[in-house]
Amino acid sequence: MAEIWRRGWHDGHHGNVPAELVDVRTDESFAIRSADRVADTTVATVDDVVAGFVMVVGDEVEQVYVAAEHRGTTVAEALLTAAEEIVAAAGHDEAWLAVVAGNARARRFYERRGWVDGGPFDYAARAAGRPINVPCRRYVKQLGRSSRDE
Repeated sequence: MAEIWRRGWHDGHHGNVPAELVDVRTDESFAIRSADRVADTTVATVDDVVAGFVMVVGDEVEQVYVAAEHRGTTVAEALLTAAEEIVAAAGHDEAWLAVVAGNARARRFYERRGWVDGGPFDYAARAAGRPINVPCRRYVKQLGRSSRDE
């Protein structure tokens, strides 16, 4: 999972985030962060190998990453659907996520899945014990009623 996160993060963030954040996102940092986030992580597997993962905290879909060889398949869609279900099951009617403003590929994916660009904001990424503000777009999705409400 750490390797998928590391590679995907660099693919989507290189040139789109402050250099100071890139500097602290070392290989070791992804390994540590992955281990710390097991409780709020859902993984997708293909042939018993992790193909991607999603992390959800409260009403925020914090991380969505798919291994390069599984991009363009249904893995990302399945993970995002799972994240939406987790947010709804926690009692939230709306989910949100942050997308680095320059990550056009991710933004197109979310929009195709019914997410709406709610505008710009600075996301406070935690790095080396302090926040680093990252220019992002806040995407939201109304989840509506679920079977838990019926």
